[in-house]
Amino acid sequence: VQLQASGGGLVQPGGSLRLSCAVSGTTIFAFNPVGWYRQAPGKQRELVATITSRSTANYADSAKGRFTISRDNARNTVYLQMNSLQPEDTAVYYCNGKRPYPQGDIWGQGTQVTVSS
Repeated sequence: VQLQASGGGLVQPGGSLRLSCAVSGTTIFAFNPVGWYRQAPGKQRELVATITSRSTANYADSAKGRFTISRDNARNTVYLQMNSLQPEDTAVYYCNGKRPYPQGDIWGQGTQVTVSS
């Protein structure tokens, strides 16, 4: 069972990126919710957004109005559309899938997002 994060890169302030979290080895419905977290250098990992199996989305205040989390169940993939990116959004972004006890969470490997002019 794996979560594969992709889509990061270098973007200028005000730009956009779309991250993908592809679930393999199981169905996306094995996780509830699936979420995106980020960790900037020298800071703790923080929640960005989550989406439940019923597509209910939850956002950190920093992401509201700029980021949109969505899912394609047929593709076993969760997306994070990030608009109006700012330098403070620079971080490694990780996807996370929560499973009921005692299975434990699964983390993807992370994808680097750098916002710089």
